[in-house]
Amino acid sequence: MIQSLKTGGLPFLIPMLLLSFGVFIVPFGVLTAYSLTAGEAPGLFGNYIVFFSDSFNVRVVLDTIKLAVLVTVGVTIAGTPIALVYWHGSPLVRQTVIFLTLLPLLTSNVVRTFAWIVLLGREGPLVAMTNALGITEAPTTFMFTEAGLILAQTQIELPLLVLPLIAVLSRVDPRLVEAAQVAGAGPWRILATVLLPLSLPGYIAGWILCFASATTNFVTQTSIGGARQIYLPQFVYREVSTLFDWPSAAAISLILVISTGSVMLALAMLARHPRLVGHV
Repeated sequence: MIQSLKTGGLPFLIPMLLLSFGVFIVPFGVLTAYSLTAGEAPGLFGNYIVFFSDSFNVRVVLDTIKLAVLVTVGVTIAGTPIALVYWHGSPLVRQTVIFLTLLPLLTSNVVRTFAWIVLLGREGPLVAMTNALGITEAPTTFMFTEAGLILAQTQIELPLLVLPLIAVLSRVDPRLVEAAQVAGAGPWRILATVLLPLSLPGYIAGWILCFASATTNFVTQTSIGGARQIYLPQFVYREVSTLFDWPSAAAISLILVISTGSVMLALAMLARHPRLVGHV
């Protein structure tokens, strides 16, 4: 980046810097100052102290991170076979995988969430299937449960992992797999020792996107999680729209940014590890 600036890339970077400064850094600074100075709580960090003094609020923070972790794990389990099908497939199979991966992104998140409401509801096919298999007993529903929310968010966030994973796998040299086969490695050993290590940069990029989206997906959390499953975005909405406590809402927003940003920063630093940089 520094080398590109030295070679005259700075003028092209200025619009992006000004845009980032105006629409992110300035509002973020105003929000931070407001959370520290406004409200009736005493002290500079009064709003934060009041928030963390309640064990329920701390549990909401932990539940939000836990939800994002479980969704990211679910997306990884579901997305890996799809990316491998793309990598092994013919051109027609690859085009089909890309089309089916991009297709959900052509619809609104609200539409996808309401489709899952139909699937998870009392009369939905998932309940009928689990009843037929004897897993659950009628009447039941997966709505307003953590399992239903994780299932829905896993499907909604799936393209965010599959697309970077496909991009990385597309650059894997097939001769490495052929060399492993010549050395006597079986399919599972090739997967564990060749493909998955080389795919790690794609996983990390996908994990960052999935984690950020899963923690802030207010529509899905509210519609499927309901009032029983409370996460930080719903907390902010309640403080603003119901209690009209803007200083607390500002503090909770900062807590959401810091808690999720810390995890994403750790993943980003992992992606810059010397052993991975060569694969990015």
